[in-house]
Amino acid sequence: MTGSFDGVVAGSELPPLARVVRREDVAAYAEVSGDHNPLHRDDDLARSAGFPGIIAHGMFTMGHMVAAVVSWAGEEASVERLSAQLRAPVFMGDQIVAGGRVRSVDAAARTAVVDTWVTVERDGKTEWPIRKGEAVVRFA
Repeated sequence: MTGSFDGVVAGSELPPLARVVRREDVAAYAEVSGDHNPLHRDDDLARSAGFPGIIAHGMFTMGHMVAAVVSWAGEEASVERLSAQLRAPVFMGDQIVAGGRVRSVDAAARTAVVDTWVTVERDGKTEWPIRKGEAVVRFA
């Protein structure tokens, strides 16, 4: 899928989009967003809260999920609505994978509702930093 409404059908999968979370990316996100919570900047404080080190912002992870939707839909489409449940922390060095599946299509409105998620593999099992996300995409 590369930006055309033709061929969008319920049940089709978005191509997975993978990214390794790096400290520099989380620091840049903190600067741009203004969210300087020490859980995202201070390893000692994050460890005292029970994490192995700093964690990525939930909205950083959600941004990756949106990137997967935009990559699938194309630049001419627009994400009209987005929701997600933030369910698990993301640590530095994690490879997060965003994906989705078209739930429904409205041909007259040229929109698609997409179920979205972000996963990470840890200790041989899949965790869901974002589960039960939803994006409504309008195609030009």
